[in-house]
Amino acid sequence: MAMFKLLGFSSEGWAGALLAATLMTVLVTFAALAIGAFVGSTVTWAKLSRNLFARAIGDAYTTVFRGVPELLILYLIYFGGSSAATQIASYLGADEFYGMPPFLSGAIAVGVISASYQTEVYRGAYLAVARGEIEAAMSLGMSRMHLFFRIVAPQILRFALPGLGNVWQMTLKDSALISITGLAELMRASQIAAGSTHQYFLFFITGGVLYLALTGLSTSAFTRLETHLGRSARRPA
Repeated sequence: MAMFKLLGFSSEGWAGALLAATLMTVLVTFAALAIGAFVGSTVTWAKLSRNLFARAIGDAYTTVFRGVPELLILYLIYFGGSSAATQIASYLGADEFYGMPPFLSGAIAVGVISASYQTEVYRGAYLAVARGEIEAAMSLGMSRMHLFFRIVAPQILRFALPGLGNVWQMTLKDSALISITGLAELMRASQIAAGSTHQYFLFFITGGVLYLALTGLSTSAFTRLETHLGRSARRPA
């Protein structure tokens, strides 16, 4: 009975805090994925560019952010960003400490990591688009903007979706690292509840179940979306 009381919505229960933290995990994952999509598409353009310098920059980005531990990147952005902000403020005459917002720094850190993986997903999806369709559209006089939004982008999305599903799952798990910033996401809430009640097994298992629930729901959503987008694809004879 004590277990149900701790996991309930009463004044002594932690259900409300855990659900709020689960929502925060989803929000920070969406923010990180959006940041990763913007940065990743830019790096993809660089890696596909004919410019040697742009390709080198793109290759260096994916190599660094896929090779360096995620926790180190979070430390650099959160603590390093706070130090930089404080230093800049001191030059302007302020003596206070300015810390990076936990949500923003966490979303940026996980987002730039996600971007390094999204880059390869987008690059592979672009290379999978049939060259004949692009050449046919260009021969009809279609502008580059229309060519991209009507021919290339829809197919990139369809080809990239399975890989993006994997990146989403990775980003969702990486969001647990943001607990070091003090943001009340699912991992942090589980730690607080476990430390306050000394029921470590109960709350860490509960946190794991909630992560699995998010994983299962997102897998189902991506599967449905893949099915929906695949209806327009030509099937081989």
